[in-house]
Amino acid sequence: MRHALIPCLRYEDAPAAILFLCDAFGFVPHAIYTDEDDQQIVHHAQLLLDGNMIMLGSVREDADDNLYGWMTPGEAEGITMCVYAVVADPDAHHAIAVAAGAEILVPPHDNEGYPGRGYDARDLEGHVWSFGSYDPYALPVDA
Repeated sequence: MRHALIPCLRYEDAPAAILFLCDAFGFVPHAIYTDEDDQQIVHHAQLLLDGNMIMLGSVREDADDNLYGWMTPGEAEGITMCVYAVVADPDAHHAIAVAAGAEILVPPHDNEGYPGRGYDARDLEGHVWSFGSYDPYALPVDA
């Protein structure tokens, strides 16, 4: 099944963010559309993690960004959402993220009150990512 909800993010330095997300969190590029005149401007990018997608682009001073009020976590001085991704082995995933320089907010731990393990990290521009083995699509064990 193809998921219909896809998180979309903005980055001041989208090319650096793409490299970081791939190196630290295991994403792979699916499509990257840069500006013809300035390759540092990413109009639209799609990254995959185990078949799941995020989309991102560069912060731009244009009508669309102004219409929606896009803000980076730095501009907002905080976050308004985080992205959760199911991973098979949160401890191994965490080790790769640490090696790539991710800021770990909460180290790997057993979830309190529900199954699975997880950890939380912040990317290079302040977006918060939660990675865990809890799969909300799986049926509960006692169902």
